[in-house]
Amino acid sequence: MANKQFDNHLGIVGWLGGGRWGVERYLYILHRLTGLGLLLFFMMHIFASTARIWGPESWAAAMAILKNPVFKLGEFCVFVIFAFHALNGIRLIFIELGLAVGKAEEPVFPYKSSLNNQKPLMVIAMVLVAILIVAGGYNTFFGSH
Repeated sequence: MANKQFDNHLGIVGWLGGGRWGVERYLYILHRLTGLGLLLFFMMHIFASTARIWGPESWAAAMAILKNPVFKLGEFCVFVIFAFHALNGIRLIFIELGLAVGKAEEPVFPYKSSLNNQKPLMVIAMVLVAILIVAGGYNTFFGSH
């Protein structure tokens, strides 16, 4: 069996963009990164909440720091991460349970079940994420507090 030589027609764009990765692969990576981001947020939240142990003055000082506008932007970022991670997770649950895969068929590329069932579900999930982000952004920056 001879080794086949394939030319790299994608260049640096292929190296940075993953070559022929589909959008599902990017959503997978983003899902993992947002999961780690939520874990980091929860750890910081627990750490900040421990200020109550040291008394009312310590708690008031910690809450005063959190009134900084930078933290309002951070709060919005946590919301964006949560919205994406939650809705993409629901999409992945539907796929894993076989609810969005379609009937079994011969595995020949391009996979029709992926094209016909999973992509519309992905589009619906990402549109809902976008709607939540806009609503959450409006509430965070323009809502009454």
